[in-house]
Amino acid sequence: MKRLAAVLIATPLLLTGCVVPYGGVTPSATTEPVGGQTTATGTQAPTVGAKEFSTLDKAGIEKIKSSKCARFDMTTGWLSKESVGLEDGSSQAPDVSIKDGTMSLVIEGPTGEVSAQTDRLRMNGMNTGSNFSEVTYFLTAQSLAEYTTMIRDGVDRYGIDHESAERVIESISSNPEGKTDFAISTGMKTGLQVTYDLRYDGSKGTQVIIVHVNPL
Repeated sequence: MKRLAAVLIATPLLLTGCVVPYGGVTPSATTEPVGGQTTATGTQAPTVGAKEFSTLDKAGIEKIKSSKCARFDMTTGWLSKESVGLEDGSSQAPDVSIKDGTMSLVIEGPTGEVSAQTDRLRMNGMNTGSNFSEVTYFLTAQSLAEYTTMIRDGVDRYGIDHESAERVIESISSNPEGKTDFAISTGMKTGLQVTYDLRYDGSKGTQVIIVHVNPL
């Protein structure tokens, strides 16, 4: 799995307006009308920089791969299948992998955003319901220091449990050649459940965090 660059470099992608700067916080695109004016007919002037949300049909997945940018609307607390271009009740579980670099991912929640640079994104839709039950993406680090920075970033941004995070960091740091599979207590700061599922293996050069995003 390729190295994550989220905490190092701002990555502007102009095709869809996704920008994930240092720390992964993504500013919202403006939706203000040009000049803030209303036309003579009483209709509002065209907006500038209106947000564009991604779809997960075949064309939408290809667009994500080419633009390396994905944005999803979970401001209601859910991600509906219809909102990403799939049929209501579809059992499809889209999986998007970037083979050359990473994509900028933004998930807009009810009270905040989940954002990252990742090379893989997948949806849990293996049901006949109207909504996906989970969005999953992957973070990778090339060193223990980078790994612990990512964990603490999740504490700050998503409200993941601080004590739980520090305990597992202490455990890994005391045995850096060991192996740890541990899911840190969920954070709900964005109005969504964000869980960091740690997959640390000191015998390998790349360390993984599987991030699960679920409705409350």
